[in-house]
Amino acid sequence: MQAVFFDMDGLLVDSERVWLEIETEVVARLGGQWTTEHQAHLVGGSMERTVAYMLAVSGSEESPATVAGWMVAGMVDRLSRGVRVMPGASELLDALRAEGVPVGLVTSSLKEIADAVLKGVGRDRFDVIVTANDVTRTKPDPEPYLTAARLLGVEPVRCVVLEDSPSGVAAGTAAGCAVVAVPSVLAIDPAPGRLVVASLEEVGVADLRALITV
Repeated sequence: MQAVFFDMDGLLVDSERVWLEIETEVVARLGGQWTTEHQAHLVGGSMERTVAYMLAVSGSEESPATVAGWMVAGMVDRLSRGVRVMPGASELLDALRAEGVPVGLVTSSLKEIADAVLKGVGRDRFDVIVTANDVTRTKPDPEPYLTAARLLGVEPVRCVVLEDSPSGVAAGTAAGCAVVAVPSVLAIDPAPGRLVVASLEEVGVADLRALITV
């Protein structure tokens, strides 16, 4: 195992509920209504996709750039007040670093939002950080994970991806990585090369190493 890559929203930190709050506020500002069913369509997706969907739901003619600005400002403000690390995530991160395993953060969120989260989690706990600003195609495309592997100089097939969404799992799998899925909003089925658990509290470094079969 040459590296482990953590997703951010819903996997490293409990931010999906914050996304729901901000999305609800922004759609109300656009004159529409937002539900958890709407959010389920967007888990693990990009800001562009989120904004386009919100405009379609609300029927608003507001510019995508303006809506994205509202979203980013709301998320940064809320996350800067503090974030809750998901159960087992901090312990696993510390265990990996103690064993000298390189660790990356790979998120579809914009850099400003990742920066707000990392103020609370600790930027120096990650050897590489890849956000939506660093790629041309976000998850479910494999580019984010391939970029992280390239930056670390490691082989994707010898890396493990930790994800909570189907789009993130698809990205890790397409990159050739082994995957640990901790479903949050949407269900994820077990599959070859994929371990599905209820919490990262169920996973240790040895479990991650066991997923590497090449």
